[in-house]
Amino acid sequence: MGSNAKGRTVLDVGADGVALITIINPPVNSLSFDVLFGLKESYEEALRREDVKAIVITGARGKFSGGFDITAFGGLQGGHKAEPKPGYISVEIITNSVEGARKPSVAAIDGLALGGGLEVAMACHARISTPTAQLGLPELQLGLIPGFGGTQRLPRLVGISKALEMMLTSKPVKGEEAHDLGLVDAIVPPDELVSTARRWALDILERRRPWVASLHKTDKLEPLGEAREILKFARAQVRKQAPNLKHPLVCIDVVEEGIASGGRAGLWKEAQEFQGLLRADTCKSLVHIFFAQRGTSKVPGVTDRGLVPRRVTKVAVIGGGLMGSGITTALILSNYPVILKEVNEKFLQAGIGRVKANLQSRVKKGKMTEEKFEKTLSLLKGTLDYESFRDVDMVIEAVIEKVSLKQQIFADLEKYCPQHCILASNTSTIDLNLIGDKTKSHDRIIGAHFFSPAHVMPLLEIVRTNQTSPQVIVDLLEVGKKIKKTPVVVGNCTGFAVNRTFFPYAQAGLLLIERGADVYQIDRAITKFGMPMGPFRLADLVGFDVAIATGMQYIENFPERTYKSMLIPMMQEDGRAGETTKRGFYVYDDKRKAKPDPELKKYIEKSRSISGLSIDAKLVKLPEKDIVEMIFFPVVNEACRVYAEGVVVKAADLDIASVMGMGFPPYRGGIMFWADLLGSKYIYSRLEQWSNIYGEFFKPCAYLAERAAQGAPLSSPLKQSKSRL
Repeated sequence: MGSNAKGRTVLDVGADGVALITIINPPVNSLSFDVLFGLKESYEEALRREDVKAIVITGARGKFSGGFDITAFGGLQGGHKAEPKPGYISVEIITNSVEGARKPSVAAIDGLALGGGLEVAMACHARISTPTAQLGLPELQLGLIPGFGGTQRLPRLVGISKALEMMLTSKPVKGEEAHDLGLVDAIVPPDELVSTARRWALDILERRRPWVASLHKTDKLEPLGEAREILKFARAQVRKQAPNLKHPLVCIDVVEEGIASGGRAGLWKEAQEFQGLLRADTCKSLVHIFFAQRGTSKVPGVTDRGLVPRRVTKVAVIGGGLMGSGITTALILSNYPVILKEVNEKFLQAGIGRVKANLQSRVKKGKMTEEKFEKTLSLLKGTLDYESFRDVDMVIEAVIEKVSLKQQIFADLEKYCPQHCILASNTSTIDLNLIGDKTKSHDRIIGAHFFSPAHVMPLLEIVRTNQTSPQVIVDLLEVGKKIKKTPVVVGNCTGFAVNRTFFPYAQAGLLLIERGADVYQIDRAITKFGMPMGPFRLADLVGFDVAIATGMQYIENFPERTYKSMLIPMMQEDGRAGETTKRGFYVYDDKRKAKPDPELKKYIEKSRSISGLSIDAKLVKLPEKDIVEMIFFPVVNEACRVYAEGVVVKAADLDIASVMGMGFPPYRGGIMFWADLLGSKYIYSRLEQWSNIYGEFFKPCAYLAERAAQGAPLSSPLKQSKSRL
């Protein structure tokens, strides 16, 4: 292998005549092209050598293989190094060289056998696994289908229903279950794995065990008529659950081809479809999200200083409301002892009750045992004063969005907490410098902005001021990782990254309905686009008091580009405050089911007359594509400002924040990536056109105008001078 080789295979022949081929490509032995071509060479050598009777494939350091090397996708999508021709790896290497070899082979599986790793193992003539190994085909998570024969061999080993379930959900099975399914032939402890596999390979050679080519197995396949019914049902499920995605349907088609026309025909169809999907926007978007998520914890000037996270052994949370109880739940679920502080006994018991309810719902779903419930809850202590704060390592304040109250709390914390204690606020919009105004501890003040419900939503916005010490950021990144959140480090400004980027989301909706568009049509179009809910259903969920309070922050800070509407305050005055009052833009029954409300019209008409607006006929019959663009292009515009001001380090952080904080569909790659697929010129021209008709709210920002003029992507790296961080 050349000096730039990425991974390799090593062949070692034992006295028993078994050649052990080991995949070596740390950390998970991924299948780079170098590994795959090395596998072919090792096989050719093993077949040539007289002293080799049989073959065992395994992976170094207790992991078989985590799958095809995703960093090589760039090559496959039209870059430098690629497959010699479509289907070469699947047919020539895996089917002809491995499965078709005249010497038997056994896969010895420990740790991971995922994606291409499992596909290589399925081409062997038997599989031996440890009980805890994970076996699965997660390719659909990346907008692809298995491309090395997985769509053909898995159904032949476990049956069509189970194979489809494993591929469509991307969920792996453990060794024990894989054995019950027939995916592996035996389960052994790790220290006996390779020796058992060696004996098994020789047993196949001596015909003491069956010599099976998975591709030609048919005993697990249902008869054609029954198979077609299973496939039909799977298609219906996919259309219902993922109406915007094409690749799960392609996966089902490829499985069907193999059943109807034979495994070899299925392999060629798989190879052909894999190539097409690889170049599609869905795959590019999901691969982008995969890498962007891993990149959020790398912060220039912070994580590259060699700082070691300090131990956080005890955390205090102030406020047991919806957010405080959710944050507490997330912490105790990851074994952090927590002190929850409230102002009186009644509020404290209510807060503890919420935490209990969060844990009990896990017990009900079978995700937690009663014993684990008791143990987890025992990590929580309640208090009404600051006395027990003297030995905490971190405090997270989660009270209502009131500046004076937060300032008082932070002044108290400075008196009671130890010098090293991290002082964090869960504020969603208020400037942290304002919160810490009455303290001298500016270097340890940081934002820990969770999203509701805090124990479920995966994003944690870590907000730094110009004075926050890098050590404190590193500490909070570590806590974020331990409580299984994806952290994004952002700068300090009104609304930070997520809420600021998305404040025009609801405002664009209000602008449209006050000029004649239909509330429910807007929500339908936005959910069809892939959001969990439209802007009006979201406003009901969040509650009008929160919508008004945060709206005021934006009106104060960005008056020239906010859309001011009286609709929500007017509805609130009338006792409509969203889901909690069972009436908002929708009406709600006891099961929280939303129904359109015919009464809404009168509020919209009143609001329209206060604003002195008339109905715009163009907006009454707005096509879905235009609804999506008029709601999201102002969001893109604000995302450009957030990026240009250096509030986020890189555009990909905004993509992750939009997906994990707002539910933007991951298969569209996040807000900036999606915008780049449409092109800066197109977005600029649409916004410019609308701003001429409807005013400043749509006016493209300078950064967007500059990128459009150059025809450059919005997410191209910033010149350092632009960044304020």
